[in-house]
Order: sequence, then C-alpha cells, then structure tokens
Amino acid sequence: VQLVESGGDTVQPGGSLTLSCITYGFIFPNALMSWVRRAPGKGPEWVATITQDGDMTYYEDSVKGRFTISRDNGKMTLYLQMNSLKPEDTGLYSCARETSSFFDRASQSWDYWGQGTQVTVSS
Repeated sequence: VQLVESGGDTVQPGGSLTLSCITYGFIFPNALMSWVRRAPGKGPEWVATITQDGDMTYYEDSVKGRFTISRDNGKMTLYLQMNSLKPEDTGLYSCARETSSFFDRASQSWDYWGQGTQVTVSS
C-alpha cells in the first residue's frame, strides 16, 4: 500500500492550493478516505473525509466553507482544494485510509498514511 501526496507550497494568507494524493496497492473505490494535518509540535488533526462514492463529505469546523475534499476513483486519487488559507492552516498534510468503511468521528482511525506534503501560510 502506498499513498503519495503532492501540491504543498508556501502561500500568503488568503491564497489557495490544491493537494493531490495518488494511491496504490488497495481498492481505492472501496475506501473511506481522509485528509489529516500535523502542525509543528502538535498531534495529527483530522481535516476532512469523503465516502467511497464521493456522495458525502465531512469537515472539521475550522475548514468548513474553505476546503473541499473530492476523489476520482478512476484515477485512484484524492484531492483537497483549499481556499482562503490562514496561517493556522500551516502543517504537513497527509491523505489517510480510514480503518472503518463508515464515518464515525468519535471512533475514527486510519490504517495507512502518506508521507505528507507541506503547506505553509505566511506573509
């Protein structure tokens, strides 16, 4: 299993970025997928989740209305469109496969992660 992220960069506050995550070694269309970020000195923070068919999406409160998670099952790829970026969005963003097939924030866990792509929001 491999997950490879790309698209991270340094941008000014208010800017936009689109992250991509290409996956290998598992049946991507069957997987509930998420983006998770890690800020310096902090633990992993869940950002967003998308269901297998892409019909349902879930977001952490601080990114609602600014970030959009999507997927292309034919390309085995997960995306995160990030708009109106803030300095507090800075971190290492990883895509992750949910352990469960059903979204439950209270018992959420991930069994595979990518290495991550760095997003820095700074003026």
